[in-house]
Amino acid sequence: MATTNSSTFKIILGSSSMARRQILAEMGYEFTVMIADIDEKEIRREKPEDLVMALAEAKADAILSRLQHTSQFEEDAHSTLLITADTVVVYEGIIREKPSSKEEAREFIKGYSGGQAAVVGSVLVTNLKTGKRKGGWERAEVYFYNIPDDIIDILIEEAITLNAAGGLMLEHPLTLPFVEAVELRLAFLQFF
Repeated sequence: MATTNSSTFKIILGSSSMARRQILAEMGYEFTVMIADIDEKEIRREKPEDLVMALAEAKADAILSRLQHTSQFEEDAHSTLLITADTVVVYEGIIREKPSSKEEAREFIKGYSGGQAAVVGSVLVTNLKTGKRKGGWERAEVYFYNIPDDIIDILIEEAITLNAAGGLMLEHPLTLPFVEAVELRLAFLQFF
């Protein structure tokens, strides 16, 4: 006898990332989006893995604090998961976050052309009832073919590059043909 497995929990996505929204939507989940009001530049760590985890935790803490000041928090807490995440790109040993200008985005993308960069991402899931958190990070090496200047120009003009770690969204239809390979190097799961 087949049973229908309907979700009995709510999901809050603590991210402005279109890619993260798309993943949850394609999986068939309904969710709400809350964006953490934090200054990511104020949080610094030497290692990219530590940085993405610290940023995901800070986003969760900021959203949790905001939720606790609403009347609906107690009602919803028993059935809500909060998902936060962060991503950085490491190029020639330097951590790159979202570019601050179109010029910086262009510099970033030109640097990747014909070369490689590492993408380090984290995900943190917080159970609002128990406060328990589970999260982790992964690191992948991305190898690029040469990216033509006209493609870089279009990516820059779309301004999507300003909202993506390292200035480049790998899954973008203009970028994807120039990704030669993606190799997962490390992954780590933490329990809080």
